[in-house]
Amino acid sequence: MAEPERRLVLLRHGRTEWNAIRRIQGHLDPALDETGHAQAQAVAPAVAGLRPVLLVSSDLQRARQTTEYLAQATGLAPSYDERLRECYLGERQGLTHEEYSALDPEEYARFRAGEWDDIPGAETLAEVAARVTSVLKETAAALEPGETALVVGHGAAIRTSMVHWLGWPGELVRDFRGLANCGWVELVERPSGRWALAAYNRTA
Repeated sequence: MAEPERRLVLLRHGRTEWNAIRRIQGHLDPALDETGHAQAQAVAPAVAGLRPVLLVSSDLQRARQTTEYLAQATGLAPSYDERLRECYLGERQGLTHEEYSALDPEEYARFRAGEWDDIPGAETLAEVAARVTSVLKETAAALEPGETALVVGHGAAIRTSMVHWLGWPGELVRDFRGLANCGWVELVERPSGRWALAAYNRTA
């Protein structure tokens, strides 16, 4: 008889004012706005119903504030890890999409298409995938069969690391729509030891 599957739930933070006005965040640190707090409060009981035993979060403010609601709903003490931060976007952090488009239309078009590796000063998507999946590996290793961990992070970093974790070609990241604020991904371990995508962009 197969052991119960381990599960990783990867949750994007709630909305910030910068999300609302389409300003690029990256490693910059805006707080949740009123809508973001409401989203985090609404999603907390939904993911608590998945009965996680571990709660790990990015150390950026928007993720930490989201995690406070999850900690209250689950009774778990969170840990924070800078490796779960959003993609570092170098010189383009802090720009609105309109400002970015005016600055360099061709580079902006590539950015919108998910081709981020030539953004000045940015880390590559491979580097993002490596750092985030290192946390996922450690977190999964701490789970017993049948247990679930909740990981709170950022949209692009979650998509990028999800594809890497599943062993898929990196360009498939572009085939997934961006996660909604407080949308989540569920990854489950099969009896073979390989992991599978069980849900994408679930919301409360």
